[in-house]
Amino acid sequence: MTTETPQITVEGLNSQVELSAESFARLASYITSELGIKMPEAKVTMVQSRLLRRVRELRLASVDQYAEYFFADSHNEERQHFINAVTTNKTDFFREPEHFTYLREVALPAWTREAHRAGGRFQVWSAGCSSGEEPYTLAMVLSEYARRQSGFDFAILATDVSTKVLDRARAGIYTEEQILPVPVEMRGRYLLRSRKDEERMARVVSGLRSKVSFHQLNFMDGDYGVRNSFDAVFFRNVMIYFDRATQEAVIHKLCRNLTPGGYLFAGHSESLAGLDIPLEAVRASIYRKPL
Repeated sequence: MTTETPQITVEGLNSQVELSAESFARLASYITSELGIKMPEAKVTMVQSRLLRRVRELRLASVDQYAEYFFADSHNEERQHFINAVTTNKTDFFREPEHFTYLREVALPAWTREAHRAGGRFQVWSAGCSSGEEPYTLAMVLSEYARRQSGFDFAILATDVSTKVLDRARAGIYTEEQILPVPVEMRGRYLLRSRKDEERMARVVSGLRSKVSFHQLNFMDGDYGVRNSFDAVFFRNVMIYFDRATQEAVIHKLCRNLTPGGYLFAGHSESLAGLDIPLEAVRASIYRKPL
């Protein structure tokens, strides 16, 4: 039985949606080697749909032709467009809220009690920050703690491989629907609604945005170029895209910048069990580097 290849019309062009097995295998291999992301055959539809925008923008005839274009030596500048297209960026404010509760009620008071940290700055790394909801949530939680704890200061590093989501994160602009998980009192303190009611948008206040530094980083790089030491690393819902060997290698690199006694927060659906890593489990999806 044979079926016709589906067609889609884009700006007057008949653009073939279907990606050949050969082209998909080549792109999938590149994604895994460059980004560490597992790319089984079941992902072919996802890859096709995400590349269609670039097919349109480049006025190419098909996704297969895009694959040829991408691997041409003369089109190296296409790499970042490709990465922006194929990476997944699902996130929310106060996602998996138990982590923020633990940070507020356990980790921060313990950090404050340690005399040798007096006058220090609590530093957090949002590793895989997507469009910024996680680091801004952290900034809100830490700002609330600072309101009660005199002299407390903090800084947040937020990194992602996608320049597209980093641009959105730096702007700090979100829809009314996106900010719904933010507690009402925090919305009043840390979010400015647009003066135009019809826009239904809000922006993170400048004082909070200034506490977060956004940078591009690829977890597959040998040296992340990060020189700070962090008291907490939020590395959540990223490992699910890696195989076990890659998970272990990336966590080892993250732990280079985790202070002894510092915490690593993983996604609730992720397990570090069986990995040879310098961390101890203290609670489900929360780990600590031994002192």
